[in-house]
Amino acid sequence: IILRGRQRHLFAEFVSKHDTLDDPSVISIGRSAWHAYLQKNLPLLPEDLKPQNYTSEADRVYGRFVPSSATSNDAEAKLRMHRKTAAVASKALVEAESQSIDIQSFYGQTQDVLLPYLDKLYGSSIDASDYSIFTRLTQEYEKRFMEDVRALNVLDPTIVTRVTEYSEEIVEYVKQIISNGFAYATSDGSVYFDIVNFEKSGFPYARLEPWNRNDSGLQADGEGALTAKTTEKRSEADFALWKSSKPGEPSWPSPWGPGRPGWHIVMASDILKDQIDIHSGGIDLCFPHHDNELAQSEAYWSSKHSHEQGGQHQWVNYFMHMGHLSIQGSKMSKSLKNFTTIREALSRGDWTPRGLRIVFLLGGWKDGIEITDDLVKAGNAWESKVDNFFLKANDLQRNPPKVVNGNEEGSKLAEALTTAEAEVFEALCDSFDTPSVMRIISQLISTYNSADKTTVSDEDVLTVARWITKMVNTFGLDSHPSQEDRIGWSGIDIPEIAKPFVYPISRLRDEVRQRAIAGEIVKEELVVLASKDKVANLQDMEAVPYAETLSQFQDDVRELAEKGANKKDILDLCDRVRDFSLWNLGVYLEDRDGQPALVRPVDRELVSARKAKDDAKAAKDKKAAEKVKQSTKGNFQQEAAAKEAAKAEKAKIPPSELFRTGEYEGLYSEWDDQGIPTKDKEGKEVAKSQGKKLKKIWDAQKKAYDAYISAA
Repeated sequence: IILRGRQRHLFAEFVSKHDTLDDPSVISIGRSAWHAYLQKNLPLLPEDLKPQNYTSEADRVYGRFVPSSATSNDAEAKLRMHRKTAAVASKALVEAESQSIDIQSFYGQTQDVLLPYLDKLYGSSIDASDYSIFTRLTQEYEKRFMEDVRALNVLDPTIVTRVTEYSEEIVEYVKQIISNGFAYATSDGSVYFDIVNFEKSGFPYARLEPWNRNDSGLQADGEGALTAKTTEKRSEADFALWKSSKPGEPSWPSPWGPGRPGWHIVMASDILKDQIDIHSGGIDLCFPHHDNELAQSEAYWSSKHSHEQGGQHQWVNYFMHMGHLSIQGSKMSKSLKNFTTIREALSRGDWTPRGLRIVFLLGGWKDGIEITDDLVKAGNAWESKVDNFFLKANDLQRNPPKVVNGNEEGSKLAEALTTAEAEVFEALCDSFDTPSVMRIISQLISTYNSADKTTVSDEDVLTVARWITKMVNTFGLDSHPSQEDRIGWSGIDIPEIAKPFVYPISRLRDEVRQRAIAGEIVKEELVVLASKDKVANLQDMEAVPYAETLSQFQDDVRELAEKGANKKDILDLCDRVRDFSLWNLGVYLEDRDGQPALVRPVDRELVSARKAKDDAKAAKDKKAAEKVKQSTKGNFQQEAAAKEAAKAEKAKIPPSELFRTGEYEGLYSEWDDQGIPTKDKEGKEVAKSQGKKLKKIWDAQKKAYDAYISAA
């Protein structure tokens, strides 16, 4: 944090003072920074290497550059990162020489090599008493972190502590450890923990990962990049409790001289006192971070518990160390630059908060998770399965059957629920075994799906649905859990503002469709049905599209009734309102045998299924067209007939829906009240010339559609 805050401060200062490539020091310092970066991170390259020769020389020395590898380890990933950073900077330097790059782009592409170089030149000269140089960074990332975890539906902590606000308490804490005989000061003003004396007193050290206690690499990582080496340490493994500050580093007063905390050591003890039930963190923090935190905290509290056997006291009862996310075999790491932030993943639409949490629950908290296509598919399948179950349960609650179900076979669902509840309790007691819980929930839904619905008690189904709702809320899979008796999670229902219009559409469509299928089309009955739900003239803006769809559907039903339309025309109308009018409003009516249509929002699964169906139809049509073309080669009459058939099929599409479907689907994002596009798929305004062409196409479609309706 100190290093990065200082680097960012120096970089901002440098950029403000050198804002043009005409300044010769920009390219000069950029080139020096690039060479320093190569010397440290790619030392096998020649010291006098020129930027324009970088790619060929790096390929010769380190092998042909491969951007990613499924079998790479962290060392290989780090090498690829350094090569990419050097390559980007070398390209910017070459372009700067020829003035073919602007200053903003130059700094953007050379920042990663400039940061450490500027710090090396000027880091010790900054005014480190200005804590804002460092807290600007911590405040920024604390804010971003809280925004990100809230986006994942993580609850805010009860208390937030910051080490910069605890300097006085930490000094007192360190003094107590010295007084207890487990720390010592050195001449440079630092204080180190005395591991030998700690163990002589009967305390175990490195109990979390004892096999790593002599790993010098991990010990150095625990001390931090800015820790000065000293010959006054009594043992090589002793770690700093208080670090004397060098020029360019923030400091606070202490009995040993100006310095800063070596660890965030006092805050947990200040809030939770002398014993903590559960302590968590990433698996990489076991040693030395948590082992050292454990040692210094037990050393601090040893005086209070000196009456206990040997004066020893266990500070933490349980450690929970989380597994890492991996990408292509390497741990997701900021240092390797192989990470995707939560906000990036959510904003791109790659993930939803629920989707991410489901994947984490499927993987288990203590196991490393590698994001693979199979894992993504498993998460999507689990979510879709629960989605569909909630939809059916809600529909059952909204439209209970006229005949009460339930018999001996149906009671099996109740038995399955009782078993599931017991198994879930057991799994959660077994180190929060969430993968097993997810499997148990899925199996319970499978029991319902495979049951004969006429034998299952409605109340049993709703009881299962309420229990699953409770479980998904417990796991944080619903960002807006509401009243206790609610079934399901957010996203499975259509908008409230749409319901007064969509449900009447669905009821009218069910009635009309059933009569058409049964061949019982009575003009007067259809007119009465279409006149049941009156649409008010004034509506909220958000309700207008739904109100217009209901009104238009009612008009179309009445018009077909007045004309004495046949079965096919009525069923075509029912299909159009389902597949075009409502679909474009994000609503789908799922037809079911012997039941009302299931009203549901258009989701990822439906979109995928529709695309697959459309692709299959397009392929089939193309194949059929090729066959027709081959068999009727030279037969212009048949070709003309095929064109006329296609033209007639197209005429069935209402002009208001033309530019939302078929060949135009996905090309536009906004339309006017007639359905003519006003913005393309990127959200840019449609050009006037293009708008005129689209209006001509719309006019032709309206003429064709009106002719089709009149003929029907």
